[in-house]
Amino acid sequence: MTTLAILTAAGSGTRLGRDLPKALVDLAGFPLVLHAARRLAASGVVDSLVVTCPPGLAVEVGELVAHDPQVGLPVRAVEGGSTRQASVAAGLRLAAADVDVVLVHDAARPLAPPGLVRRVVAAVRQGHAAVVPGLPVVDTVKRVVPTSPDTVTRAEGPLAERVVETPDRGLLRAVQTPQGFDRPVLVRAHEDGARRADAEHLAATDDAGLVEALGLPVHVVAGDDAAMKITTERDLLVAGLLAEEES
Repeated sequence: MTTLAILTAAGSGTRLGRDLPKALVDLAGFPLVLHAARRLAASGVVDSLVVTCPPGLAVEVGELVAHDPQVGLPVRAVEGGSTRQASVAAGLRLAAADVDVVLVHDAARPLAPPGLVRRVVAAVRQGHAAVVPGLPVVDTVKRVVPTSPDTVTRAEGPLAERVVETPDRGLLRAVQTPQGFDRPVLVRAHEDGARRADAEHLAATDDAGLVEALGLPVHVVAGDDAAMKITTERDLLVAGLLAEEES
């Protein structure tokens, strides 16, 4: 049996201030998607790769990844959907018959190290059907009451939201990718949540959320600071420093 990694690379680079897809933004001389693919391959526990791409770029991105000598895995590319959930579902449909473990990883986390990938896959193969890496939350977190638009319109001065709870941060984890799944569980989760896939406000922000919606357990393994998500220009600068430290 084999492990497939679905690498989601269909997002835009709007918040990075770029006019090209985020996955193709340069980091230390190479696009984000290539950094992510190389580290998945370097783990030694990934057998094949499916990359989800922006419309019209499946051939370009697929060839970029497939022809890189540091990847060296069978690579297929497919156009993603209107949401991350829809994109993962498109990639999942390309899974070969012998795939029993599926990783879902974001190209926006290009420096997730090979050791993290191995840790997630090992936990799935030890019998945990859904595994996510996570880091302890170091900031104090407050839950607030949602503020209605009418209240905001009438308010004078800065918006002040009412705190209703301070969760115990010792029980909180900031979740990362790659997330790992027993294939039948992930397929079932996507089938059950398919009605949510095409609406951004309804779609799951991660695949573990779809598994949770089935009432099935999700387990957390130790994450890694290097698996940071690139969303803003500042994130890209920090990732550039981390990439320099690796070289």
